[in-house]
Amino acid sequence: MGLSEADALDVDRIRGDFPILEREFDGTPLVYLDNAATSQTPEQVIDCISDYYRTYNANVHRGLHQLSQEASIAYEDAHDRVAAFIGASGGRKEVVFTKNTTESMNTVAYAWGLAELGPGDEVVLTEMEHHAALVTWQQIAKKTGAEVKFVRVDDEGYLDMDHARELITDDTEMVSVVHVSNTLGTVNPVSELTDIAHDHDSLVFVDGAQSVPHMPVDVEAIDADFFAFSGHKMCGPTGVGVLYGKERLLDAMQPYLYGGMMIEKVGFEDSTWHELPWKFEAGTPVISEGIALAEACDYLDDIGMERVERHGEQLAAYAYDRLSEFEDIRILGPPGDDRAALVSFNLGTVHAHDVSEILNANGVAVRAGDHCTQPLHDKLGVTASARASFYIYNTREEVDELVEALDQARELFA
Repeated sequence: MGLSEADALDVDRIRGDFPILEREFDGTPLVYLDNAATSQTPEQVIDCISDYYRTYNANVHRGLHQLSQEASIAYEDAHDRVAAFIGASGGRKEVVFTKNTTESMNTVAYAWGLAELGPGDEVVLTEMEHHAALVTWQQIAKKTGAEVKFVRVDDEGYLDMDHARELITDDTEMVSVVHVSNTLGTVNPVSELTDIAHDHDSLVFVDGAQSVPHMPVDVEAIDADFFAFSGHKMCGPTGVGVLYGKERLLDAMQPYLYGGMMIEKVGFEDSTWHELPWKFEAGTPVISEGIALAEACDYLDDIGMERVERHGEQLAAYAYDRLSEFEDIRILGPPGDDRAALVSFNLGTVHAHDVSEILNANGVAVRAGDHCTQPLHDKLGVTASARASFYIYNTREEVDELVEALDQARELFA
């Protein structure tokens, strides 16, 4: 897929916003290709965090003094900004700040799942789910007596949608699906899955950890009941995630974390809960992180999410083509022109950890392991894979450097 000159990112300008990209290791420039794990943070977001701590650091919703008022307003507004970024018209009432996607998943699993699931009920996942979903629903099923079923992944790395239609029945209470596979790069048809699930009165939870940073997302167009993602994968800070939920569902759910801030009235015998979203944000929340996440949304919107998506797709397609030149490299997942901004692969019989070490010696940072998808790797017949994942500041030249470094690994382990 090509980019028009008008749509192409000004990567040189963007790279100037990321001070860490200036690092060198023994004179070798950093080539950072581990963005699916954590993206880098631009100066604008770093300055936002610094400004909070330098000028209005205070706890929120607990003080009448000026600093607390300023912090509270910024924190509340951040919920609205994030809601707008993902197309949630309900604003802050539909956006809960958590620590990460995993905590968002657990919030729904415990606050909704424990109350609603029981023997005879089914939760449908896919074989490409991240452990954050797979392990969470697996354990909730054990506690409730529900059954977990998995939609098959075919040989090319796509979901078997005929199998999905077979598995999702009137007994299905929840369908939990990853929007973009963090191992295969597959972009799943979440809107189609949502239609199927809703035809059976099932709810849908979409794991958007790998989609929100890389493409325009509209949770209402998808019609997701719940949707989760993390700030640290989208130019934001670590320690903040987002749980979107339809207001009527969040309103009906009981919190599973208790303490300060999430209460309305407390007595010796009973307590009542604060309004949305605060009833799910017990204790001192992720104040600076949430405010900085809103700044990251501004940063990405200024670039344009359509441009972000095209750039990532182009780099993934180029990396796929370059790696496909070598017979000893096995690429996991769909063809290069039909995947999101990552490529997982294996080099012959060389373990992915050894490949990563050689790449690291050449300044190239990739992820190596099972990428929190052990069952998927087992299905694919590999114990681990190396993963190169791309973002707005990466270039074709960096893909070429990856390929050149792989030549050294090939020679070393020949």
